[in-house]
Amino acid sequence: MQLLRAPSLFVTICSLAIGALAAPSPVPATNATLVSQVTHVGRGTFFDPDGGIGACGFVEQNTDHIVAIGSQRFANGGNCNQWIQISANGKTAFGLTRDSCPGCGVNDLDLTPALFQKFAPLDVGVITVTWNFLPFGFQPPS
Repeated sequence: MQLLRAPSLFVTICSLAIGALAAPSPVPATNATLVSQVTHVGRGTFFDPDGGIGACGFVEQNTDHIVAIGSQRFANGGNCNQWIQISANGKTAFGLTRDSCPGCGVNDLDLTPALFQKFAPLDVGVITVTWNFLPFGFQPPS
């Protein structure tokens, strides 16, 4: 009787070991996921792109919801075309990273006039913004 239990026990142990090896391991969070979990607070200003080409290589218009981020955070273009969720004065809007702002602090944003006006009139000039990157591939609601 003992001989029959030993192979059965061996098969059970092997099955458990194979199951443990085949189980999926946790997937580490991507950089975009980690970055989107960080909330930044900085100054919000506006710039006039006037149809020029931004640091990401795209033509920018005043009517676009474009964001220029501080050169320290621009990451040599690694954040190009990444959406940002911005809040200020009790309002929230989305802006697309398409430019670098050499005069901005690390947490500051420079917005196109159309985007800045979602939060305040242009004559205000400077607002406090709270913002975070959204994962690559995010599309704001229409």
